[in-house]
Amino acid sequence: MKNGNSDTTNTTGPDLRDLTALLKGLADENRLRLLLYLAAGEKTVSSLVAASGLSQPLVSHHLKELRRALLVEVERRGPFVFCRLADPRITALLEQWQQLTTELVARRHHL
Repeated sequence: MKNGNSDTTNTTGPDLRDLTALLKGLADENRLRLLLYLAAGEKTVSSLVAASGLSQPLVSHHLKELRRALLVEVERRGPFVFCRLADPRITALLEQWQQLTTELVARRHHL
């Protein structure tokens, strides 16, 4: 809904730029894994590095992309940087996507 216009039946179709940016944030296995770690609650960047096995610069890069996609919030507290999901509904959406993926893959194998 841009500029208060909720009409999605115009000749060019709905403006999907925001949704596209959000979904691009999900289009990486490492970013999905980081989101799953954060689904359990707020974590420091160093704990994400330890849990993921990724380098600190790579985790920071992925967190930057997740922030850009509005999926993660980051807050500095003293020497530590804490990360959390931007909205608790993200956890449910990730679970639904995982379930859907499992079902679609299983269906494909039965064809």
